[in-house]
Amino acid sequence: MAGGALTPEQRVAWLRLIRSENVGPQTFRSLVNHFGGATAAIEGLPELARRGGRRIRICGQAEAEDEIAEATARGVRFVALGETDYPPALAAVEGAPPLLGVAGDAAVFRRSAVAIVGARNASSAGRSFAKQLATELGGAGWLVVSGLARGIDAAAHVATIDSGTVAVLAGGLDCVYPPEHADLASRIVDEGALVSEMPMGWQPRGRDFPRRNRIIAGIALGVVVVEAAVRSGSLITARLATEIGREVMAAPGSPLDPRCEGSNGLLRDGATLITRSDHVIEALAPLIDRGPPPPAPISLAQAASAGFNSLAPGDDERGRILELLGPSPAAVDELVRQSGSDPRTVQVVLLELELAGRIERRPDGAVALKDSESWT
Repeated sequence: MAGGALTPEQRVAWLRLIRSENVGPQTFRSLVNHFGGATAAIEGLPELARRGGRRIRICGQAEAEDEIAEATARGVRFVALGETDYPPALAAVEGAPPLLGVAGDAAVFRRSAVAIVGARNASSAGRSFAKQLATELGGAGWLVVSGLARGIDAAAHVATIDSGTVAVLAGGLDCVYPPEHADLASRIVDEGALVSEMPMGWQPRGRDFPRRNRIIAGIALGVVVVEAAVRSGSLITARLATEIGREVMAAPGSPLDPRCEGSNGLLRDGATLITRSDHVIEALAPLIDRGPPPPAPISLAQAASAGFNSLAPGDDERGRILELLGPSPAAVDELVRQSGSDPRTVQVVLLELELAGRIERRPDGAVALKDSESWT
């Protein structure tokens, strides 16, 4: 649907599907492409989950419509993967959110972006460097992306209020965290944007921040880490950036400062050393020339689900595929080869199990069986 736009009815259906239990971005894409559309996928969810061994909660029509109405009242709109206002670099990432809540000016996404992240308890020198770096990059036309956290994130955002910056939230767009950055978030909306994949009213939990970090890495062509301890969320952002082919850069810090141990470790492991904004621009120039690959298509058709349900695997075939799964990740291609089933049948069984909460899909597409205690 690249360059197209959802109808209001399709947008509600997409929101219902992604808000339904056990439906993440990768499952969403598989369901829509298998069924031929979100509406048909929603109709087929109960039977699919039942075959996986569990009933699931499906987001209702009124619930989705209410969320859209509340978002609209707060100046938030849901931009779909493939629409022109969706961040193009993020759209090319496997597992990109199918719907992204956006408050502010989505036109900023047309600019090349760089993420600046780092320690929440950053030193004065670290904050000053992040502010200087962001100011110069913003002045050179770059869009600066960060996570609205205390310390380095806040310094980068404040420095680029006038040139435009994007803050990615771990909670709903009406749940700014930390709360003291509510005014900063409001100022960002004037020339930039706030984005989140989470529902309105969602208070962020610890597990939500890595999800936020993958969006930060996905929007940007590269990530600059300024001060990060060994067990830092910024290192998660750097790892996710590496996995999706983004440039990882770091500013060197004192070996005596534990806040720099993680960022210095990135340099030891091969990250690009930067001390000035032109170092960042030089490192990212090849990525601008290459540009992001196009995203895999998502069907907008509203096909009936009868054809899909007719492909229901038999118990023997389902059991054979389930037997091959374990706690260690397995590539889908290997499951196809070892089970002797055709690829579409394997994908159907995996969808059944995923909707029932019995397997998890890794960022690289591999699947692993969850602990049986978490199935209920």
